[in-house]
Amino acid sequence: MARPDPIVRASQVARLKEGNFDVVVVGGGITGVGVALDAASRGLRTAIVDQNDFASGTSSKSSKLVHGGLRYLQQGEVRLVYEALYERQRLRRNAPHLVSMLPFMLPILTKDGLVSRKIARALGSALWMYDLTGGARIGRVHRRLRKKKALAHMPTMPEQRLASAYIYYDAQADDARLCLSVALTAADHGATIVNRCAVTAITRDESGRANGVSVLCDGERFDVGARVVVNAAGVWTDEIRTLETGVDPDTIRPAKGVHVTVPWDKVRNDIAVVIPVPKDKRSLFVVPWGPRPDGTFTHTYVGTTDTDYRGPVDDPQCTKDDIDYVVRALNASVTTGITAQDVIGVWAGLRPLVKQVNAADGTGQGGKAARTADLSRRHLVHRGESGIITVTGGKLTTYREMAEDTVDAAVELLAGANVGRCRTKRLKLRGAMRPRSDGTLEAHLESRHGTGARAIHDLIAKRPDLADPLVPGLPYVRAEALHAVTHEMATTLDDILSRRTRCLLFDRDETLAAARSVAELVAPVAGWDRARIDAEVATFTEICAHESTAALVTESEMYP
Repeated sequence: MARPDPIVRASQVARLKEGNFDVVVVGGGITGVGVALDAASRGLRTAIVDQNDFASGTSSKSSKLVHGGLRYLQQGEVRLVYEALYERQRLRRNAPHLVSMLPFMLPILTKDGLVSRKIARALGSALWMYDLTGGARIGRVHRRLRKKKALAHMPTMPEQRLASAYIYYDAQADDARLCLSVALTAADHGATIVNRCAVTAITRDESGRANGVSVLCDGERFDVGARVVVNAAGVWTDEIRTLETGVDPDTIRPAKGVHVTVPWDKVRNDIAVVIPVPKDKRSLFVVPWGPRPDGTFTHTYVGTTDTDYRGPVDDPQCTKDDIDYVVRALNASVTTGITAQDVIGVWAGLRPLVKQVNAADGTGQGGKAARTADLSRRHLVHRGESGIITVTGGKLTTYREMAEDTVDAAVELLAGANVGRCRTKRLKLRGAMRPRSDGTLEAHLESRHGTGARAIHDLIAKRPDLADPLVPGLPYVRAEALHAVTHEMATTLDDILSRRTRCLLFDRDETLAAARSVAELVAPVAGWDRARIDAEVATFTEICAHESTAALVTESEMYP
C-alpha cells in the first residue's frame, strides 16, 4: 500500500502568504473543497481557506448518505435525482474506501393509518422509477420483502402492524471524512489548503474587479492575490457577498436538519430503514453505524428534520422540540419505548437552500415557500459585478458536479489561461482502495483512511497501546488521533473528536470523559503545553455543555 504524504498546515500557511493564485476559494465545506480539487487538477494555481475547520459547518452534519433522494423524485425533481445517482456511482468508483453500498428498507405499516396499501403500491411505482432513473447503476434493483424477512432486518418493528416492506439500495459515507479527503486530494494536486483562516475583506484592482481576499490567519492579517475569487461559503454565502457589495443579498434560506443517536440495541436494525412521521408528510432515516465483527452495530442514528431556522448560523443546536419530534416518530415504528434519556448523541446542521434569485443581480426574491422541505436542492452558480463567482445550494452527493460548473465559470474569466478540461469524473480520491467489510480494526481503518491506514498501523506497531479505543464503546483508536494532527491538519481537540473522528456525534458523555486523555495523548505532536491542554479541554467541555443545555429547552426558548 502506498502511504499518502502528510499535509503540514504550517507549510500550507507559508504557501498562502507567498503565492499569487489563479483561483482562491472561500469556504472549506464539501462544495469548496470540490471546487479546489477541480481547479487544481486542471492545472490552475489554487488556494482554499475556511474560517473554521474543513467540514465544520453543514458538511459534517448531514445524514451521511450518498443518494439520489427518493423523495425528490416524488416531488418531480427527476433531473436532480438522475444527476445525483450518476454522481453516486462516480463517488463509489473514485472513493470506494469512503462510499459503501447501503440497503434501505421501506416498511409497509398498514394499521392505524400510518401507511395504507394504496400508498404501498405507490411506493412500488416510485421505486421502479428510482431504479430506472439511475438507482439500478449500483448493481441492484428494489424488491419486495415478506413480513418475516422485513422483521429480520429490524426485529423491533411492531409485528402486528407490519404487512411487508420494500428494499432498495443507495450508499453511505462519513461526510466529514469525505470532505477532508477531497481537500487532501486537492493538496496532492498542488492546491494550497488552509483551515482556521477567516476572510475579512475582498481586495480589488483599480477598475473595481475582485483580485483576492484579505485574511486573518493565526493572528496575522495579510492579502492573498487571485485572478478569480470563488464564494463557496454555504450558509455564510451572503456574508461573503456582503463583503463584495456592501449590501446583504438575502439569497440563502437556512433549513435546520437534526439527527439523534441511540444505542443500537434499542433498534437492532442491520440496514437503513425509512420510517414515516405520523401526522406529517415526512419520513426519517434510521441508520446503523459502527459495524462489529459479529454483524451487529454500536449505534443507530435517526434523522433528518427539515425546518426553518432563525437562529445564528454559527450555532445551530438540537433542541428539546427536535428530540421529541424524532423520538416520537421512532416510537411509532419500534416497540422498545425509546425516550429522550436514551439519546446519547445529537447533531444539527443547516442546509444552504437557495431562495428564488434575481438572475440580474443575484439578490433574493419572493419570500418563503410553504416548507423548507419543498425548496429545490438544485445548485446555482452566479457571477457578481466585481467578478466573484458564487455557488450555492446543492447537496452532498452532487458536490463534484457543482464544482465542475463553478470552475467552468471561473475559466471563462481566465482569458488566455492554459486550462485543461475537468478531470474529476474519474479522479481517484486520496487513499482510494476497496476496503474490507468484516467489522475488524483493519476494516475500520481502511474504510476511513484507505491506503493511509498503513501509516496508522505503523504507529501501532511501534506503540501497541495506540490500538486501544480512543473513547470507550466507539471504534476509533488512539493512533487515529495522532494521525489527525500529523497528517490531517487537525489543530484543536474539537477537530479530533468531532470531525477527524465522530466521537462527539455518537456518545457525548463518554467522549467528554475521555477528552483530557485525548488532549494529553496528542499534545507532544501538536506542540501543546499544559496551559494549551487545559484550554482545549475547557473549550470542548463548553461545546458539550452547550449541546446538553440546548437539548433541554424548546425552540422558542433557544431562539426567542
